[in-house]
Amino acid sequence: MPIAEAIRTQHLLTFNYDGYTRTVEPHTYGTDRKGNRALRAYQVGGGSESGEGIGWKIFHGRDMKGLAVLPHSFQGPRPGYKRADQLFARIEAQL
Repeated sequence: MPIAEAIRTQHLLTFNYDGYTRTVEPHTYGTDRKGNRALRAYQVGGGSESGEGIGWKIFHGRDMKGLAVLPHSFQGPRPGYKRADQLFARIEAQL
């Protein structure tokens, strides 16, 4: 799974979500408590429906289009990151 590998290797991801291209630092990936594939990530570039292009976001896997792992890496967990995120019923990969 490219998302899990990107988390393990600390590489940026890019994808289209809600009509906006996003660039994110992936932190946690798994299944949320509602049974959806989900990614908690820190968005570092691109747009957003809310107008907040930077910051912590949750993305549902079914809505992520054109996912690609970028060659650029990131330093590690962002401030505010919490391991064992309670949003997730099952975690497949986390920093």
